[in-house]
Amino acid sequence: MQAKACHNIINIPPKLLPPAKLPSTVAMSQLTLPSHVARAITITTSPTHEVYTPEIDDTITAFWDYQFLFVSQRSEATEPISLRVVEGSIPSDFPSGTYYLTGPGLFADDHGSTVHPLDGHGYLRTFEIDGGTGQVKFMARYIETEAQAEERDPVSGKWRFTHRGPFSVLKGGKMVGNTKVMKNVANTSVLQWGGRLFCLWEGGDPYEIDSKTLNTLGKFELIKNSDQVEDKKINGDFLDVAAQILKPILYGVFKMSPKRLLSHYKIDTRRNRLLIMSCNAEDMLLPRSNFTFYEFDSNFQLLQSQEFEIPDHLMIHDWAFTDTHYILFGNRIKLDIPGSMTAVCGLSPMISALSVNPSKPTSPIYLLPRFPNKQTNNVERDWRKPIEAPSQMWVLHVGNAFEEIDEQNGNVNIQIQASGCSYQWFNFQKMFGYDWQSGKLDPSMMNVEEGEEKLLPHLVQVSINLDTKGNCTKCSVNDLNPQWNKAADFPAMNPEFSGRKNTYVYAATSTGSRQALPHFPFDTVVKLNTVDQSVQKWSAGRRRFIGEPVFIPRGTKEDDGYLLVVEYAVSTQRCYLVILDAQKIGEKNEVVARLEVPRHLNFPLGFHGFWAPSNSCLANLQKIESKCKDSWSMMKDNMVKLGQ
Repeated sequence: MQAKACHNIINIPPKLLPPAKLPSTVAMSQLTLPSHVARAITITTSPTHEVYTPEIDDTITAFWDYQFLFVSQRSEATEPISLRVVEGSIPSDFPSGTYYLTGPGLFADDHGSTVHPLDGHGYLRTFEIDGGTGQVKFMARYIETEAQAEERDPVSGKWRFTHRGPFSVLKGGKMVGNTKVMKNVANTSVLQWGGRLFCLWEGGDPYEIDSKTLNTLGKFELIKNSDQVEDKKINGDFLDVAAQILKPILYGVFKMSPKRLLSHYKIDTRRNRLLIMSCNAEDMLLPRSNFTFYEFDSNFQLLQSQEFEIPDHLMIHDWAFTDTHYILFGNRIKLDIPGSMTAVCGLSPMISALSVNPSKPTSPIYLLPRFPNKQTNNVERDWRKPIEAPSQMWVLHVGNAFEEIDEQNGNVNIQIQASGCSYQWFNFQKMFGYDWQSGKLDPSMMNVEEGEEKLLPHLVQVSINLDTKGNCTKCSVNDLNPQWNKAADFPAMNPEFSGRKNTYVYAATSTGSRQALPHFPFDTVVKLNTVDQSVQKWSAGRRRFIGEPVFIPRGTKEDDGYLLVVEYAVSTQRCYLVILDAQKIGEKNEVVARLEVPRHLNFPLGFHGFWAPSNSCLANLQKIESKCKDSWSMMKDNMVKLGQ
């Protein structure tokens, strides 16, 4: 099915657009003078091939550019398409494999409703790279979730949104009394494990995908129904009573899963384990939090599970682990009574029932015992008491975490690398600049005043010192690299160094060159050295944005590998897969190759990706990993000898 032309593209004063160059799909009657220049633009459906973006000033151009990051793509590439190399070439030593990228694909239906980018139907994109032939094959398919099957007519291809989703309010569908809140769109992250491919969402079961055809195989019940909920005895505690009242409403009326899986998982490469976590649905509305951690082997055999009840109202999106701990950054939230009433009635998004809770100047960090039966300390630390980091921050994503043991005194130092922002900046109802009342995107909602840049997402290093009894003797929060203070997110690293000390962190950031879009969207990949504090960066260029970088190992050195990143050239409505040499970031020959996605398959901004090496490449990586482990063991032995 061909992409449809866009409608209601932008509200710009007609005098600013020469009549001969007005977009053919926009009638003059649709172009009305906004009250201020920074007016939002309706989320569009697929654009025409020619996109006119007048260079009147950067303010107007910037708003056009932001809208075109979220243009619905209704077309699919069900058969592999060879991508054209427009710069460089695929090197012969490139590790063959497939880059999977998921994210929303549809933001507007055919009946007047728009949805928040987080509620957009999942659209899986794949780039199969063959280092031997230098070929890259592209495919793209919608994940056929239950919501997608209900909202899309298989005959006409028309869409009618019937599910609200957590962040949206329907305009062209049922609004009041609509209980279809948990819209599992499988659009947040992607995982290949045990030879199987999955797309995940924040709050429901993952969907399994055929890795060859991208056909949706159906929901995958990672947590078996029989294991989902163990009803606790009601002992008169108010929260237990409230939970029992909420369960039939949330589970039955709103169809929420008793255990809501988080979209961020972890892979323990040393033990070859998949780590996932869930939270209880009712805890969204209660001042307590129950988190369950699960560890699976490569055959999806459950090796262990642990549940922790924390006496605080928290929202977790990403988390960390080490050899001995699960680590949670407690983003504090609270129930918004007026918002919850309008949300239940369908007059506002369900997320409006919650708001951030900046009541304390610190941030709680929970160190939860991963193997409680193997604790070596004489006194087990009370994990219910968080370590209060001396900085109020809302943690977005975690890059890595590792621990180092002082061989002389047995003290432990835990290091966590993450991205976080201020509670003053984070707002559930302003994410991505989406205004649910108008159904429009306004990126200026995410900007800050001059001098308030530290409120924005940035990279931090959290250091926690524990004595032999598990008591915290020191906790500090510092910039990951003081030489780079611009807004940044999506920290990435060499996955072979996950859970152990690493030197390099890669992230998406911004040059700050756009006056109207100074911080978002990102347009630059930055490489930060955490040892010598050096900084290297690669920028996509003017009116080009990027998504999350993904590292592909090539050799035994930590930065010996490639970075994959998708470039969104919004001014020409084209997408490119860019391959960077991680060791040459900041040099003239940093770009190894740039490959162009056909114009009619141009896709909106993706969220999270996954690199799956081919079988032959995987065998080589396992050899590299073995060498790294041997070197690590030798280094630890030498440290012990030096200590003696």
